[in-house]
Amino acid sequence: MSLPPGFLDELRTRSSLSQVVGRKVIWDQRKSNQGKGDMWAPCPFHQEKSASFHVDDRKGFYYCFGCHAKGDAISFVRETENVGFMEAVEILAREAGMTVPKQDPRAKEKAEKRTELADVTELAVRWFRLQLKTGAATEARDYLARRGLDEAALARWEIGFAPESWQGLWDALKGKNIADELILGAGLAKPSTKGGKPYDTFRGRIIFPIRDARGRAIAFGGRAMDPNDNAKYLNSPETELFDKGRSLYNVKDARTAAGKGQPLLVAEGYMDVIALQQAGFEAAVAPLGTAITENQLQMLWRIDPEPIITLDGDTAGQRAALRLIDLALPLIEAGKSLRFVMMPEGQDPDDLLKSAGKGAFQKLIEGAVPMVQLLWQRETEGRVFDSPERKAALDKALRDKIMLIRDPSIRSHYGQEIKDLRWKLFRPQTGGRQAVARGRGTWKNEPSYKASTTAKSSVLGVAGDAQTTEHLREAVVLAAFATCPEITHDFESGLEAMTCADATHRRLRDLLLRHAHEGSDVLHEKISSALGEGALENLLAQRHVAITPCVRNPGDIEMASLTVAEELAKLEAARGLDAEIAEAMEDLSGVADEGVTWRLSEAARAADLATRSGQEDTAEYDLGENGARISKDERSAWDTLLETIKFDKSKGQS
Repeated sequence: MSLPPGFLDELRTRSSLSQVVGRKVIWDQRKSNQGKGDMWAPCPFHQEKSASFHVDDRKGFYYCFGCHAKGDAISFVRETENVGFMEAVEILAREAGMTVPKQDPRAKEKAEKRTELADVTELAVRWFRLQLKTGAATEARDYLARRGLDEAALARWEIGFAPESWQGLWDALKGKNIADELILGAGLAKPSTKGGKPYDTFRGRIIFPIRDARGRAIAFGGRAMDPNDNAKYLNSPETELFDKGRSLYNVKDARTAAGKGQPLLVAEGYMDVIALQQAGFEAAVAPLGTAITENQLQMLWRIDPEPIITLDGDTAGQRAALRLIDLALPLIEAGKSLRFVMMPEGQDPDDLLKSAGKGAFQKLIEGAVPMVQLLWQRETEGRVFDSPERKAALDKALRDKIMLIRDPSIRSHYGQEIKDLRWKLFRPQTGGRQAVARGRGTWKNEPSYKASTTAKSSVLGVAGDAQTTEHLREAVVLAAFATCPEITHDFESGLEAMTCADATHRRLRDLLLRHAHEGSDVLHEKISSALGEGALENLLAQRHVAITPCVRNPGDIEMASLTVAEELAKLEAARGLDAEIAEAMEDLSGVADEGVTWRLSEAARAADLATRSGQEDTAEYDLGENGARISKDERSAWDTLLETIKFDKSKGQS
């Protein structure tokens, strides 16, 4: 059976040889380098103990230095499964998600035509090269010189020129007795709509030949010399030889350079690739004027498991990166992903290399960010998350994207990374109220409220009992989470909101937020590692903590949930009272009125209602005017504040 042209090339592109071979061998971890696709194992074709069987995953070939067996994925399946050629193709096609085409009786004829088209395209390469040396190309040569391309570079990239004449290339090819259908079929000319001769596809443009992975000339890209031309860059039309979505500029040489250990860089245009190669970054490719397609992405992964996408520092470049994330998420696998480098605003790789040099570009490459960070940036940049609804919308958007990932292990790691980034964005801060989150997941603090001179001299300004009570409540909450981490998901926002004036409490809170989902054993290990062996034991041994029912019954989810809900409500009410008092202190610097007293009364009532539900930690209580139970220390401080307000009002102080 004959297969259509290009099918086997695509099958080999989609099939990872190391995965195919990996089903039959055990890799030698000491000799193998998975990141470079350089894998070694004992040969499956003859008995041996040493690892002499080599797989070059990037090139798609294997070779045994013992028995000299060699081949590609198809031949490996044939030999190991004892099947014929077509059966091996069908096996690989199923695994790659491809359908084997039905028999094409004209396959041989089509293959021969593709060869003829490639030959005609090669003739066009030579003709364009000659035109660059003519007087008509003076402006084009000057432009290329300004871009830093000398004679060696022009020859290396086979850059040419298409003059303004309508039939210059057509006439040249016809002079060599090339058939009309081959010139038109190669995309070198277009038929006239007015009944005249076909006219050249490229006119008045600098020409960049495009070659496939086998090195054949398959198409061209042309840059317009006229600044008013509607299409700055123009590619050949798609033909039997050229599929834009399955081709990459400089793919053949980039694959060779990547095989020698260079990182695979994906730029946006021809000149970027040329500039990168001239600077020593030889494993550089570019898509051909469109967003990267799934086929191109698979080609990139065949060359390097983690290509680096270099994007122009403009809005279009950023949009291209974000579209690529959506394409790549369902396709990523263990060890197969993308990293991203964003150029400075208004610059492309060529600009940066000329202005800052190779060293600056190398630093950018070394700092390339993983895809998860760009995903986070897309969903958070320029947005404000100052309400539960907005935070929930962020969570949903990220969850929907993560669910696109098919590999459960990668999906889990993405979830954890997003959780860590979310924690950094919304983590509570001491010394002030947390501002709304903006930008690329950044946060900042607003200045703390400062008490007035009158307030500082009052009992509330110096009393430590309120802080002590808050500290005790926080200890109970932290102990409940530590002994029953399963409840963390339900109370995560409450735990995040705990300000924790005590440094140890802050560190413990942060450890709980980051590791509670990993289970008690891992959590306790992380706490011991960060805070010391006895840190958790000391917390649980505190008297007011030890008598807490959920601590006496670790693992009781319902009891722990009730305890945490109650204590968090009390802490929230206390924070509300503190905020009102702080604002009241500020108001004392102006003309005080009945509104201040009313606000304080309402805040106190809320605090009283929260306090009523459980046994207070302090020993002595008194009843407030509204019948609520208040500790004597709190009552004394409250009375002092009210007397201060009344005194200030009676004297008309401001």
